[in-house]
Amino acid sequence: WAKQRQAGMLVFANWPLYIDTDHGKHQSLEQFTKQTGITVDYKEVIQDNAPFYAKIAPTFQAGQGIGYDLIVMTNGWYLTELINHGWLIRLDKSRLPNFARYASPIVKSPDYDPANTYTVAWQSGFTGIAYNPKLTGREITSVQDLWDPKFKGHVGMMSDNTELGSAGLLKLGIEPSTSTQADWKKAADVLKQQRDDGLVRQYYDQSYIKALENGDTWISQAWSGDVFQANASGYPDLKFVVPKEGVMHWTDNMMIPLHAKHPVDALEWMNFYYQPKIAAEVADWVNYLCPVPAAKQVIAKQLDDPGVARSPLVFPTKAMDAQAHDYYTFKTFDEFDTWNKIFNPIIQS
Repeated sequence: WAKQRQAGMLVFANWPLYIDTDHGKHQSLEQFTKQTGITVDYKEVIQDNAPFYAKIAPTFQAGQGIGYDLIVMTNGWYLTELINHGWLIRLDKSRLPNFARYASPIVKSPDYDPANTYTVAWQSGFTGIAYNPKLTGREITSVQDLWDPKFKGHVGMMSDNTELGSAGLLKLGIEPSTSTQADWKKAADVLKQQRDDGLVRQYYDQSYIKALENGDTWISQAWSGDVFQANASGYPDLKFVVPKEGVMHWTDNMMIPLHAKHPVDALEWMNFYYQPKIAAEVADWVNYLCPVPAAKQVIAKQLDDPGVARSPLVFPTKAMDAQAHDYYTFKTFDEFDTWNKIFNPIIQS
């Protein structure tokens, strides 16, 4: 890091619709350029973790740069693989004072990246339960409700096997992050029973939110940000709940890939983003869990958007944070493969 110098440009690869946008412009990025002189080539090229990893891995294996200075990936096997292969650059913490000062405790030193050696959070979310009380006929409070026979044929479960398997573990009262292969098999058994009893309408990708909005499902595994956006776009009846067993907490992380041409500029953006004002501008648009709690007051007062500021789906309470579970961090490919072989057949059948 001592040898690196600011280059004045940054190539930033992110997911679609995942930054503040107004008529094609990104205010936060424009402010960054104005303040630092660094121009940003912002590319919405990441649709999912697995295909993006499959695209960049051969380039890394060839010892070449992937053309991006900053990428965003979710905690999980593919991020772990990037770390294990040495394909990420260790962060210079001395250049990230805003992260140290303003980051929420829930995104500091996660299991998958102790001490934030390679990553800092971009946005986070909870995987809990969404439902329509007009259709369920009662309030939902527990993961067990996803197994209620009264909702037969109207339960939505995730097609992402990490989410599905974690739900099975929570139903059994097993902590996902410290679970064993024997636990995974027990979770698969209860998930198979749920399927075989006809409770599950479908194993959904992102389309689960449309099924809830249309009334095809009455209760479903759900991502917190989607429910907030559904409420804001004409579906106020949908509710997101943190069940008594807790929620799964996932994080999309910023990281600097090996051979990045402009690593100092990438670090400058990371530090710039963690200012409450900038984090607020992003959170007010994307509506996922903001990793900067101090952004809440900025949204309420300066941006005059109390609905977002008050939402526990953007700024969770301490009680919600306390109920958040980490996913199991796979240590080897064999573990990852075992998980897939246990849970994929449930979805595929």
